[in-house]
Amino acid sequence: MPTLYLIPTLLADDTAEQVLPPHIRDVIEKTDAYFVENVRSARRFITGLKTSRVIDETTFFELSKDTPPADTRRQIQEMMERKRNVGVLSEAGCPGVADPGSVVVGMAHTLGWRVEPLVGPSSILLALMASGMNGQSFIFHGYLPIERQDRARALRYLEKEAQGRQQTQIFMETPYRNDALFADILANCQGNTRICVACNLTGPDAFVRTLTVKEWKTQVPDLRKKPTVFLLL
Repeated sequence: MPTLYLIPTLLADDTAEQVLPPHIRDVIEKTDAYFVENVRSARRFITGLKTSRVIDETTFFELSKDTPPADTRRQIQEMMERKRNVGVLSEAGCPGVADPGSVVVGMAHTLGWRVEPLVGPSSILLALMASGMNGQSFIFHGYLPIERQDRARALRYLEKEAQGRQQTQIFMETPYRNDALFADILANCQGNTRICVACNLTGPDAFVRTLTVKEWKTQVPDLRKKPTVFLLL
């Protein structure tokens, strides 16, 4: 029976030695095909690990939120018939979490595949660990609405949930919209609400800080084009 490996990738460039266990290289060497968000970056990641895997003999299936499920199921079945091990690679961090790879995992279970998640960096868990917020009760919301009015309503709802449940609220944004999101946080949340900003995690310029909204207003960070996770409590 073939195995579907869930293979974490890097959060920051040139950090493989610090954040990936050696076992991941062993898996890469025996995996024949991958479901990936971006073929070019996936090839670069695998090549950078310097394994014995010949990249031009490796099959890549592109998987995004727009990929027809029928195509993905056909590709999985093809690999099953050929008894090939398959990997799922996220663009950053752990596949299947805030990532379309969960579609492949769900289909693999229905087809009777063995599914093996591998250890590696998760920006969501690293941010929660470093935030000082409630790690017993938390919820990840993914991306908030883009429209400012909708986003303002979402932020006020998250703040109410955080206060009522004492539950850490976790969310993120596309890096080039980070500053706009942070401005909306400061404009719509109460002064005593705590906000954690976890930016460029695992990188040499990683930045993690938790302050109240009132405190953040006097020291707004530059988050442009920097992968960032936000936490609210």
